[in-house]
Amino acid sequence: MVMGVVVALLAVALVPLAMAARDNPLTSGEGVAFTAPFAAVGVLVARRQPGNVIGWLMISPAVSYLVGTDAGLYAVMDYRLGHGWPLGPVTLLLYQAWFPMLALFPLVILLFPDGRLPSPRWRWVLWSYIGLCCGVLVLVMAEASSVILAGHIQVDSNGQLTVFDRHSGWLTDAQAPILAAFMSFWLSFMACQALGWRRSSGERRQQLKWLLSGAAICLSCLTISVILSPRSGIWQVVSTAFAAGVLALPVGIGVGILKYRLYEIDRIISRTLAYAIVTGLLAGTYAGLVVLATQVLAFKTPLVVAGATLIVAALFNPLRQRVQRVVDRRFNRARYDADRAIAAFAARLQDRVDPNAVHADLLAAVRQALEPVHASIWIKQ
Repeated sequence: MVMGVVVALLAVALVPLAMAARDNPLTSGEGVAFTAPFAAVGVLVARRQPGNVIGWLMISPAVSYLVGTDAGLYAVMDYRLGHGWPLGPVTLLLYQAWFPMLALFPLVILLFPDGRLPSPRWRWVLWSYIGLCCGVLVLVMAEASSVILAGHIQVDSNGQLTVFDRHSGWLTDAQAPILAAFMSFWLSFMACQALGWRRSSGERRQQLKWLLSGAAICLSCLTISVILSPRSGIWQVVSTAFAAGVLALPVGIGVGILKYRLYEIDRIISRTLAYAIVTGLLAGTYAGLVVLATQVLAFKTPLVVAGATLIVAALFNPLRQRVQRVVDRRFNRARYDADRAIAAFAARLQDRVDPNAVHADLLAAVRQALEPVHASIWIKQ
């Protein structure tokens, strides 16, 4: 609860700091909309399971972003606008801490769902990763301290020391291997949980499905958003919409840890895949029809677009049903088998006249579709 209050205070401080730094508070606070769900899930997990370290790690993205942004705005006021306020060097050092703090968050994937390592063999990986984060923190702090002690302090519009913006120097040369090391660790965390999903069963398997599904959606949307971000107009709106998919990760982690309605994940996965495939097929069909009519057949009338729209609309429902059956057969097999059992029972029921045969057939269909521990029928006389 205390960390939730700290995050709230840091977020509120953005407004006066942005106004004093002559910056738009809405622009400075854009990241709050993306980091707040991480903090909310972290506070919820920490309250429900205080001994689970994942709750505290979930708060790190919000804290790192807010501390870095607040410190940067303060540094802008102090060193660019010349206010001469105290604690300027402290804010410069705080600004450098945002990435090492943010880098702690991927440990959530390794420690999911109970805050423990998958096996003792991963202990050296955990401590190596923590050592890498501490090493990066020491490097940037040392570089920033040398500039501060020399007295040649210059900051950019974000409050970052300009020495870090240069494209030469030992710290710039170290960025590529450092990033490669972080990527290697992150991929190993994902591989560990993916292998654990293949070996797991029951509730643990459902928890890992929530984690891996949220991570897949997050990475996919983030990649699309980065690709579209340099463009303008409608593509910028689409980029922002895909950026919101990043929130799938904290949602998946929170649901997986708190074990709320885990059984729905198979249905969510199958529906998401089905609609994504249908959307891609229909978009390709629509674009192909329009290109064929306007470029190949040289029809320049608006009726071509209207006709292509009607064709795509007519194809939507049949295509969705067919794709959904294919996806359910692969990703939601239990529901697919249950639907087939119920459909077969309904077909047989039309020809049944003997009540005893109906009772036996009904119990068989229930056992096949729902797999209950016990099933029986009471008939009211």
